Amino acid sequence: MEPPLVGKSRTGSRTSRRSIFGVAFTCLLLAFPTGATTFKIATLSPAGSTWMNILRAAAEEVDAATEGRVSFRFYPGGAMGDDWAVLRKIRAGQLHGGVVTTTVFNRIYSDVQLYNLPLIFRDLSEVDAVRAQLDRVLLAGMERNGFVAFGIAEVGMAYAMSRRPAATLQAMRRAKVWSPEGDISVARALDTFGIAPIPLTVVDVLPGLQTGLIDTVASPPVAAVALQWHTQLDYVLDIPLMYVYGLLAVSERRFRRLSDADAAAVRRILGNAVAEADRRNRGDHDATMQVLISQGLKLETPAPDELANWRRLGKQAEVRWVREGIISDGLYRQLVAALAAARGTAATVTAPDASSSVARGRSGAPARRIGRASRR
Repeated sequence: MEPPLVGKSRTGSRTSRRSIFGVAFTCLLLAFPTGATTFKIATLSPAGSTWMNILRAAAEEVDAATEGRVSFRFYPGGAMGDDWAVLRKIRAGQLHGGVVTTTVFNRIYSDVQLYNLPLIFRDLSEVDAVRAQLDRVLLAGMERNGFVAFGIAEVGMAYAMSRRPAATLQAMRRAKVWSPEGDISVARALDTFGIAPIPLTVVDVLPGLQTGLIDTVASPPVAAVALQWHTQLDYVLDIPLMYVYGLLAVSERRFRRLSDADAAAVRRILGNAVAEADRRNRGDHDATMQVLISQGLKLETPAPDELANWRRLGKQAEVRWVREGIISDGLYRQLVAALAAARGTAATVTAPDASSSVARGRSGAPARRIGRASRR
């Protein structure tokens, strides 16, 4: 007869078995994922739009490539609010990403607004030359600041569109000009041009035009049509004021949940999707402008001296953006060098601290503080 084991009991035996089973179960959990990582993505783009069709196709491709481990749920048509509301919900964990314009990142990674510099580009071929060099720099900066962006998608050149003629700066200064609420960079630019804007959220612009609260917007043609603003406008000033673009970006914290293989698949597929949207938007930009003109929107061509005045003040706005830290001096210099190479000219950078270069079109023109238009 074997001697009894000291300290051995039925309770101890059961505890030991539970431990073994617990370790085995944990190993199984690690080996086989128990569910998908879902990304909730919001956008102002309406259901059925080019953007949404591309995104849904990409989501299906991701689902197949990751065998269901990564999925996407979309909230189109502003269902989650404007871009600022989307950012707040990302921070709160209610959303994980969005298709948004650069404005909302002005306190997170302001340099992503680099291509928004007023009147910096004269045509879209210049945009292409600069983006070929600097897109990857901006996307890397986004990731360092907490967001994984899968690419930059063009919306187009913003033009001033109004309900009455405004072919001169003086006429524009008398207009009731909209500026995006919370957009510091646009407010600074308009101030440099001597224009006192009326800040409104994007969703308040159409009611504002309908009620006469505002009568002028700066927008790419595609956005003006998608948001129905064009139905309230009669004139367009033929000056490309600002290049507008969007990002498909998700929380870097959420993205870290993915395995290396799944993360690589998502980057590849969504990167291709954004590139496709970027290509399609270029064609839509030109076609939509022609449609607007054919439907009666009157194209106003500024006189040469007026155009020179816009560009002179645009240069001052560049300096102001750098001086106030909206854009870093280093990236600004890279953009100027790339632009000079595209134009075949020498790069010229005005020192941001040169006080003689930052005189405003109308000193300290404040934003008009008017309540939001009622939503209908």
